[in-house]
Amino acid sequence: MNVDIKIINIGHLYTPKKPAKSYQVDTLTNVEIAINNGKIIAIESALDTYEAKTTIDALGKVVLPGFIDGHTHLVHGGSRENEFDLKLNGVPYMDILKQGGGILSTVAATKNASVESLLTQANKSLDHMLRFGVTTIEAKSGYGLDTDTERKQLEVNHLLNEHHPIDIHSTYLKAHALPKAFKDSKDEFIDSVLDDMEQIKEDKLAQSVDIFCEDGVFDEKDTQRVCEKAQTLGLSLRIHTDEIKPIGGTKVALEYEAKSIDHLIMISDDDIALAKETMTLCNVLPSTSFYLNKPYAPARKMVDAGCMVGVSSDYNPGSTPSENLQFSMHLAALKMGLTPEEILCAVTLHPATSLGIDDHVGMLDVGYDADLIICDVPNLAYFFYHYGINHVTDVIKHGKQVVKKSQLIKEENHVIN
Repeated sequence: MNVDIKIINIGHLYTPKKPAKSYQVDTLTNVEIAINNGKIIAIESALDTYEAKTTIDALGKVVLPGFIDGHTHLVHGGSRENEFDLKLNGVPYMDILKQGGGILSTVAATKNASVESLLTQANKSLDHMLRFGVTTIEAKSGYGLDTDTERKQLEVNHLLNEHHPIDIHSTYLKAHALPKAFKDSKDEFIDSVLDDMEQIKEDKLAQSVDIFCEDGVFDEKDTQRVCEKAQTLGLSLRIHTDEIKPIGGTKVALEYEAKSIDHLIMISDDDIALAKETMTLCNVLPSTSFYLNKPYAPARKMVDAGCMVGVSSDYNPGSTPSENLQFSMHLAALKMGLTPEEILCAVTLHPATSLGIDDHVGMLDVGYDADLIICDVPNLAYFFYHYGINHVTDVIKHGKQVVKKSQLIKEENHVIN
């Protein structure tokens, strides 16, 4: 049989297995993979009857499913290195905000940025992610806080999804912060969030809706309003909550069957007990804790309780300016106490389940998309033992090799004019 790609000399292949919350990982040794028309058509010990257009020699390396980064803020204008000295000197974030910095700085830069400049900046970030083995991401708006800029961010997501190898699932996050113009009329701002949501849905610019339910930002009532509207429109929910104080966001999110609850540094034991009875992703963001010198979310406790845990980068220009999901994975092991197998599930099958794509992405099996990575490690444990470097040498996305020996393979549709 003729196929597009055959991967030979695989040392170990690791893949999560369903059901997602079981944290089961299968290990296959000395197997080969046949890929045709973007799909895996065989995983066997020997595929001698398959003739391939391209044969990739894995040289005894490890093969994993492509990583899924389930929480990013991909599209934004500018950067905030000018605040770095203030951060190192212990200047409180609220003081930086009063000086026009923090999220307000990024909002201003994003409003003033052209679509072309946003495309260029985000495309560069996607290239970094791809080299680190990420083949699918969730990407939020949230740096506009007004109709036009939020749409601009989502439109950039849409263009990148068409042209870049990484698949992008978009989330509408206008309720990321309260603009100064609405500081005395928060309900009116939430009204505008709800009004814009209808057009976002009609124009198919986002699959999900998010809100930052946190002390001093948006409260339980605001979150209920956003959740109710999103549910009415058939948009899924992904909620920022419990980063600073547990003010009820997790409970509301679970009542509305949110697909993910994110941050969770301060999640209560009672809310963990609620979450374990659901298929809501408990999405932890360890790189944010690292960068801000905050506590780490109790991921070990959540896994032990039976929650479906995800690990994401939270890439953004303020609280974790790094596209390196592998570093987040290393922190999940070293600072959160998760096992290599648990973390592999947390960056593949679990976020795939949350995004509703687990029928074709998130594990390696016959009939699944050929989204996979080759890592220059002898085994899965070594991936976490040897931290701080990029272990990925090759990436295959939709059955095409897009990274070869750590170098991007540029195709015409990968270049955005």
